[in-house]
Amino acid sequence: MQYKLDKFFNSNHYLSLIPASLKGVSQVILLENAVSGLIILIGLAIASPTLALIAFISSAIGTLVGDLGGADKKQVQIGLFGFNSVLTGIAIMMFMEGGIRWIIAMAGAAVSALLTAAFMHAAKKFAYPVLTFPFIIMTWFLLLSAYRFTTFKLSSDLVPQSLSQWELDASGSPQLIRGLIKGVAEVFLIDVFWSGVFILIAVFWAGWKYGVYTLFATAVSWLVAYFLGADVKLLNLGLYSYNAVLSMIAVGSVYNVRQRIFPFAGTIAAMASVLVTASVDTWLLPFGLPPLTLPFVLCTWLFIGSRKVLRNL
Repeated sequence: MQYKLDKFFNSNHYLSLIPASLKGVSQVILLENAVSGLIILIGLAIASPTLALIAFISSAIGTLVGDLGGADKKQVQIGLFGFNSVLTGIAIMMFMEGGIRWIIAMAGAAVSALLTAAFMHAAKKFAYPVLTFPFIIMTWFLLLSAYRFTTFKLSSDLVPQSLSQWELDASGSPQLIRGLIKGVAEVFLIDVFWSGVFILIAVFWAGWKYGVYTLFATAVSWLVAYFLGADVKLLNLGLYSYNAVLSMIAVGSVYNVRQRIFPFAGTIAAMASVLVTASVDTWLLPFGLPPLTLPFVLCTWLFIGSRKVLRNL
């Protein structure tokens, strides 16, 4: 069956971009697996069929930009030009309002692929991965543009807040299981429990080790945030865990050449992402911007850079 599918998709160049686009979805979690990408889309559809559709279209746009632009064929086929576009498309649909957001999302997906290519070239000299940095920059630029253009309408959830008036609310009942699963769902900026379940299944499909790392990271980050006295509402939404999941997979496996049995560095990165998430979120409050995956990017770059000197990490 797999052979027939491979033969079908490889029979035409543009058909081969379909599994590449699905891999673009799975590459959001640093995994190269078309079936995992499809399972993730099903999970997104549970939260919103619109989000699932824009996620696939955005990945296809980014993949097409890479293909038509003449990028390395292997990089295109494994989805490296799709994942930043996926997240940009989803973010615009989540954080903007109005019918024009479809156009903004697709345009943003295309430009995200261009940014990905640009940052790939810039980072090559330093041997650093681009990760989701192009998505972060593109999304912030588009959201901030809403203050200057009447056609760009921000969601009511994005409201600049003064730090002098900010009050931490740590009251409420912590919900461990719900917080853990939503921490997985928040990788794709959604807080739907069953979407998180499907995304977790997709991770296990790509490899049991990735699934175990994901569960471990979301649990460790949840506990660290809880014992540090985090806002329980944010804790239960998984907002302290999704960057930890990405950091664990990146530092503990994908960019870990030593491949130890226990991902010590990945665990530290996951724990550190909790503090970085809190600080970045506070830093962005006056601008009304979401932290997105910046804590993951910073923690991963930190450990990748450290390993160039501290080779036992």
